[in-house]
Amino acid sequence: MSCDFIQLANPGVQELHPYQPGKPISELERELGITNIVKLASNENPIGISPKAQAAMEKKFSELARYPDANGYYLKAKIAERVGVDINQITLGNGSNDVLELIARVFVAPEHEVIFSQHAFVVYPIVTQAIGAKKVVIPAKDWGHDLEATAEAITPNTRMIFIANPNNPTGTWVKSDELKAFMDKVPEDVLVILDEAYYEYVEDKDYPQTIPWIKDYPNLIVTRTFSKAYGLAGVRAGYAVANEEITGLINRPRQPFNMNSLALAAAEAVLDDREYLQRALEVNKAGMEQLEAVFKELSYDYIPSVTNFITVDMGKPAGPIYQHMLEQGVIVRPVANYEMPNHLRVSIGLEEENAKFIRVLREMTK
Repeated sequence: MSCDFIQLANPGVQELHPYQPGKPISELERELGITNIVKLASNENPIGISPKAQAAMEKKFSELARYPDANGYYLKAKIAERVGVDINQITLGNGSNDVLELIARVFVAPEHEVIFSQHAFVVYPIVTQAIGAKKVVIPAKDWGHDLEATAEAITPNTRMIFIANPNNPTGTWVKSDELKAFMDKVPEDVLVILDEAYYEYVEDKDYPQTIPWIKDYPNLIVTRTFSKAYGLAGVRAGYAVANEEITGLINRPRQPFNMNSLALAAAEAVLDDREYLQRALEVNKAGMEQLEAVFKELSYDYIPSVTNFITVDMGKPAGPIYQHMLEQGVIVRPVANYEMPNHLRVSIGLEEENAKFIRVLREMTK
């Protein structure tokens, strides 16, 4: 082959590495020939799909030869009613990752700078580099966002700031007064993207309720997902809320049918399943307490989390520990790619799933 196709790719893409998801159960079964595997790697909802969402998808089966509603009217209307905005402020996506990338591609060009935190969600540097823009990484403060340093880093070339609240993979979060003080410092021509993928899990009264802020901060965009607390990771459904002008711009290059019929139906249905959401939050809270207790007992430092995962310091390089856990049928997530080589991120599972992880951890700690 004489052509070097790498040289044909955009410069930012040439140096990118593909996103590495959590190892699937089926892959580990093939590799090691083991069963009864527990996956605590991808921050999924362990209680399974909502019965209402499943029923809604089943009703759509006979219509799958037809294209979905490209506008997603009924889902957008339900989201708009739920969060208190106009329907023209909603952008739907194939998961919130889809919307995050779409927003960046609409507003960011190679001459711009994009700011995000150290240890922040890997999609932010990926999309910034793919566009060819300059990445500005702010050193983390107590594993989370340093908003004072972020504000000081803004230059005339800054176009966008990504803030994950709560943050993945650290589970840290920014309080309302701190975030509002930060927004007051951001110029109106710098877009602030608040990634609230884990919004539903946070119970603290000081956690910011940001969607109403859009009226006062028109440069604010809030993204949320149905993949976590709502248990729809497999069908991919997410959305953004912004002012109508920004939303209109985001929707210009949005691909038609970027949400399929099953995802639209499931997301609409699960918003009405309050019993399901409550159960998911209760299971998560109990599981978090279960893991925190064993980390304290075994003297492992961990990062306090308000999400559906917890990140723990193993006290040494976590790669071999991760591999040993795989061999015992427990899939967790190493986060060396987030500059955290000694840490493992552990998703909250069902009580018995957490118990299997704990048994393996105890055996390793003897």
